[in-house]
Amino acid sequence: MFNTVVDKKIAIFGFAFKANTGDIRESPARFVVKKLIEEKAILSITDPQALENARLDLAVLDGEIVFEPDPCRAAKGASAVVLVTEWDIFRNLDYEKIYREMKKPASIFDGRNILDHQNLFSLGFDVYPIGKPSLTHSH
Repeated sequence: MFNTVVDKKIAIFGFAFKANTGDIRESPARFVVKKLIEEKAILSITDPQALENARLDLAVLDGEIVFEPDPCRAAKGASAVVLVTEWDIFRNLDYEKIYREMKKPASIFDGRNILDHQNLFSLGFDVYPIGKPSLTHSH
């Protein structure tokens, strides 16, 4: 992504292992976050129920992490959104507003394939779904 993620803000949508829980054990977000911090990204994590557990779990990491309950604020100024947990709230966000407030080019990595990829692409996002072809604009 961008050849480097150093000093790039990335919004992590979901930290819980699965939707409707605050349980973070075996959550793929833990691996993603740790890797991005190692690569010196700036992270903004949002999750409806697991923020406090994420804060405790990640306290040992040396990096810049913000825990933000509001997904729109988490994505503001970010270069990318990485959707990790399939919370229903993430399906119905105002992605047009989110896109406007992100740095460009703005990317979405849909790790659960729950979003409308064609709609996101039409808004201007570069879309990277898991196991499906990417939708990217030429930059």
